[in-house]
Amino acid sequence: MNDNKHNDNNKQGGKRLSRRTFLKALGLGAATAAAPAIVGCATGDDKKLPVQEPPVGKMTYRENPKTHEKVSILGYGMMRLPATNGQPFGRDNDAEIDQEMVNKQVDYAIEHGVNYFDTSPAYSRGLSERATGIALSRHKRDEYFIATKLSNFAPETQTRAASIEMFQNSLKELQVDYIDYLLLHSIGGGTGEEAMELFRQRYIYNGILDYLMEQREKGVIRNLGFSYHGEIAVFDYLLANHDKYKWDFVQIELNYLDWRHAKDFSEENTNAEYLYAELSKRNIPAVIMEPLLGGRLASLPTPLARKILERDPERSIASWAFRYAASFPGVLTVLSGMTYMEHLKENLCTYSPLEELNDEEKNFLYGIADEIVGYNTIPCNDCKYCMPCPYGIDIPGVLTHYNKCIAEGNLTRDRNDPDYARARRAFLIGYDRSVPRLRQADHCIGCGKCVEHCPQRIQIPREMERINNYVEALKQGIDRGLDA
Repeated sequence: MNDNKHNDNNKQGGKRLSRRTFLKALGLGAATAAAPAIVGCATGDDKKLPVQEPPVGKMTYRENPKTHEKVSILGYGMMRLPATNGQPFGRDNDAEIDQEMVNKQVDYAIEHGVNYFDTSPAYSRGLSERATGIALSRHKRDEYFIATKLSNFAPETQTRAASIEMFQNSLKELQVDYIDYLLLHSIGGGTGEEAMELFRQRYIYNGILDYLMEQREKGVIRNLGFSYHGEIAVFDYLLANHDKYKWDFVQIELNYLDWRHAKDFSEENTNAEYLYAELSKRNIPAVIMEPLLGGRLASLPTPLARKILERDPERSIASWAFRYAASFPGVLTVLSGMTYMEHLKENLCTYSPLEELNDEEKNFLYGIADEIVGYNTIPCNDCKYCMPCPYGIDIPGVLTHYNKCIAEGNLTRDRNDPDYARARRAFLIGYDRSVPRLRQADHCIGCGKCVEHCPQRIQIPREMERINNYVEALKQGIDRGLDA
């Protein structure tokens, strides 16, 4: 949560409830359910059980209304690839991409019906397209659809020549003659007129959008769309000009929390209910990102996790979120970043075939979402777009630890809370273990470089200051909540 107004929900008789008391008021203690961050085949509970083998030939498909091709409802996100040391490849991992494992997982996905693979020149330190191209080139071209992006974020990549070079390099790295789904990457960055101006710099003044439309006419791009994060005016502008641009698809963030509560986390966010409705009016297919909100909808606080498990013990908590995202007729595919084989297998189980949610089940999840809002988490999806911080702060690490402590009941606001000592120790020790001292929130100088890159519009310097104040209060053993 980016503001403090929801803390008022945790008051009783004018006295602020401690986190432990708040969780007790919901009927269960301060612990959280050990829910996996992956979708499950029927396991009976969310304990660590052997992953079941998904069936072959049962994948659910949606039809592209333009090409009439069948697209798998599960899309493979190639942003968080496996590394040779067993960890996700990324900025904080010096190991190399495990190409053998990428090949193996892509082979398995295609064998089980997945045919949509999403990448970008910006993913995995600029190496995702190459790794994806190596894996997919081993298959027949008509067995898969490639989605990639024109990721011209840096000013030096926004000239006409540089943007064209980026697009041509994508063809080379992916080892293809055409791109099935090409996106203008993450439009809407910035605020107000600044966001519109940035969009024009990236795609209009340099003639690049016209160039991409020409490539579509030539068949080098088969479907042209954009992914949206941020300023709604840019989204509305592009849809208002749909007759001119003829968008073939649009990628949006959609999940049962963001459906009606995205603006509760930041006034600058847009509820998914509006985004989807605007696309539906124009019959534009939606590609869905963040169905689990970076895993947050797979690891819920115990009271909420148990509600879901009691509703259907045969399904994992995460599977509800994946089924929700796919249960709208205008959704073409739902992206999932599957670093490990078990992620892939579990997701295949959920979508082979998909059992869509009915209205009553959707309303059940909306009730869960209403309760999630009261937990005052920060909407960080661990996408790492804010990184690297020029001052070395592990921004996602700090925010993830904070959210984890909320879920586990390890935030305490009152020294008189009988659980104060345990929660204080858990927060501080966990903080030092998960984030190195030199990369913690106290090193933030408030430069704001990270804010312009955050898709969730988090005011990161403000949150760093707030969390650091809380940490210092814990160290000194004084009463100061996270409102300070």
